Amino acid sequence: MNIKFRLLLFSWLLQFVNYLDRTSISVAGPTMVKSLGFDASQFGLLLAAFALGYAIMQIPGGFLADRFGTKAMLVVAPVLFSVFTGATGLATTLAALIAARLCFGLSEGAINSGFYKLIGDNFTHREAARAHSMWLTAFALGPALVAPIATAILRTADWRTVFFVFAVPGVIVALLVFFLIPRDAIEGQRHTLTSDERRAQWRAFARQPSTWMMFFGYFTFSVGYWGFLGWVPSYLVAQRHIDLKALGLAASIPYLFGCVGILVYGRLGSGWLYRRQPALLATSVLAAGATLYVAYSAHSIQSCVIALSATAFLLYGCLTPYAALVVQLAPAGARGMFAGTINTGGQIGGLLAPLAVGYLVKASNSYNSGFGFMIGAMAASAACYGALQIWMSSRVPKREDVEAKQLGGVR
Repeated sequence: MNIKFRLLLFSWLLQFVNYLDRTSISVAGPTMVKSLGFDASQFGLLLAAFALGYAIMQIPGGFLADRFGTKAMLVVAPVLFSVFTGATGLATTLAALIAARLCFGLSEGAINSGFYKLIGDNFTHREAARAHSMWLTAFALGPALVAPIATAILRTADWRTVFFVFAVPGVIVALLVFFLIPRDAIEGQRHTLTSDERRAQWRAFARQPSTWMMFFGYFTFSVGYWGFLGWVPSYLVAQRHIDLKALGLAASIPYLFGCVGILVYGRLGSGWLYRRQPALLATSVLAAGATLYVAYSAHSIQSCVIALSATAFLLYGCLTPYAALVVQLAPAGARGMFAGTINTGGQIGGLLAPLAVGYLVKASNSYNSGFGFMIGAMAASAACYGALQIWMSSRVPKREDVEAKQLGGVR
């Protein structure tokens, strides 16, 4: 088997399991809330606890991937997040659940930057757009399969069993990576930089305006993305009154469209829109805000699900050009830390989204205000990516020769 294909396959499997575990709480949420007597703001705290842990570990996870190698992170982190997935099912109080989800977020956050480093170290910049599109389909297929699997479990068992079942796959995939991926095939640029050189790389990308346009663009994008991912199942149950039996199918449809969006955008990003990826992001995020507005103002369930599917297509599609830009702009030898820095912005948005949406839903007794907050964040994200396109168009030369040799990020 071609080594690049093998790396993509196991990265995909790990990310798929990652999202199975991460989004299972969204589907189990309505049953959990009813069983434990929580309100929307308390459930928002559970979602935010994961986001906090995930955000905290972005930069440390990138450093660990650069320092100790990607394979170590791809083996250790899944075992840990599987343990804390199971621990979620054992918790009996709000405090214990928050602690379990915080540790779960720390474990999953440790692996995220390693994925970007793996692709950046083993694929050219043009290849990276296509590679990311294949890897990122796990972001959509994981949540799409969570809904029918979790609801099937909930028909015969309680919500705790959902977390016990989803604790198993991560350990299995970690063992497969350990035994089937040679270490020298994955490590890329490990140990190529001294401490002084690494600090110089930090200073260099911290001075670049593009770094902060990416940081704040992903921060505001993630408010909409994580708000969508965390609250759609609860919205369909609480405001659209879809019963639990129908939820499995209805909640899966938008994520399937999201998978298609990732593949379509991967094709666009590796083709004629390769140099216009920030502009692609800006227009797509704006369009996602518009379709989200249509979703919550629709008069029928069918129209709502169609609009949610369009939103998922656009939001998930945006992940491909975003990931390709991270690889393109990252300094060689410090890709993990750069990805961790930018992803920290996204995870701060992921932390803010469930707290803000939960508060707004509780205060207004309607999801409309929460969705409005998400739409405003998407508009701000579009502005950041539009500014990045202007900056790149004026500063970045043609790079075909550089790309082929993988000599790092934008200077």
